[in-house]
Amino acid sequence: MRALHLNITRQLSDFTLQLSQVLPLDGVTGVFGPSGSGKTTLLRILAGLDTHARGSIEFDGDQWLNQRSQVPAHRRGVGLVFQDTRLFSHLDVAGNLRFAEQRAQQARTGPSWDTVIDALDLTGLLERPVGSLSGGEAQRVAIGRSLLARPRLLLLDEPLAALDRRRRSELLPYLESLPSQFDVPILHVTHAIDEVARLAANVLVMHQGQAAGYGPTADILERIDAGNLADAEESGVLLNAAVASHLPENGLTRLALGDQPLIVPRVAAGIGTPVRLRIRARDVAVATTAPKGISIRNVLRTRIEKISDESDPAYSLVVLALGDMRLRARLTRAATRDLGLSVGQTVFALVKSVALDGDVFTREV
Repeated sequence: MRALHLNITRQLSDFTLQLSQVLPLDGVTGVFGPSGSGKTTLLRILAGLDTHARGSIEFDGDQWLNQRSQVPAHRRGVGLVFQDTRLFSHLDVAGNLRFAEQRAQQARTGPSWDTVIDALDLTGLLERPVGSLSGGEAQRVAIGRSLLARPRLLLLDEPLAALDRRRRSELLPYLESLPSQFDVPILHVTHAIDEVARLAANVLVMHQGQAAGYGPTADILERIDAGNLADAEESGVLLNAAVASHLPENGLTRLALGDQPLIVPRVAAGIGTPVRLRIRARDVAVATTAPKGISIRNVLRTRIEKISDESDPAYSLVVLALGDMRLRARLTRAATRDLGLSVGQTVFALVKSVALDGDVFTREV
């Protein structure tokens, strides 16, 4: 497995970027953190665009930076896709792609023209001027251009940030398929937890220029919440499940979540397909007895493992054990008090099916 060894310091006007970290690179590695945490600076250093870092960088056995020298950007074999795409406006789509292909280092193997065009559905765009492209189309072209340059490492700097919800949902499947189709490791910078949950196998969390955590996505998401590095509204968990059956007459799918069923909007996958899903704490309610006569489809038997107060005086966070998995429920402190909730108590977690629309991913981590 390829790996990135970092031991770097970069002094900036408002903070110091200081990282000493080994990142095994397999598939997509998320780089998550709030604005100003140093995510984009890290990518620019890796790409060789910021030459003021000190220390050492080693990728896949090659030294890019040490005390004596650093490898220039054009010799690192790094592809960088920016949020604003930076396509050449005087060239059409085909011209942008051909430019990258012609400048690719021929000594390296890489994807062919046809493979990239097919994978990103670019055939119908080739003769279009780049100014006529939608945001999602432009990002697909920018990714294709980077791939045709035969990168050893692909860096994505918030490629979805400027897109609306519909365009984001259209582009996400393309990003999801890149590692398996092109065998190129990816660092994906974002401040959106939903992108991390869907795309990343592992996550590096950055805060004020330093690493605040690194590890498997499901584990790190819980630590992100615990460390107050994410908006409390986005607090939640990432769970593994499998498709148990479909309910075509209702447009729903039944998942096996441990030994309990979970009803979600239809998932386009066969029976037995492993999936993962994100359940936000704000979408989980708690009942002390099994409710009847309600519209909520999912009533899960759980046990309270922990109750903690959030920094906001109105809310508590309740951690619920579901077999060997965990749910989180964001409740008002008044509700927690009035229900008499306590650690060890058996309660029922209520989750609306509609709250999970778009949060079930047919991908195993």
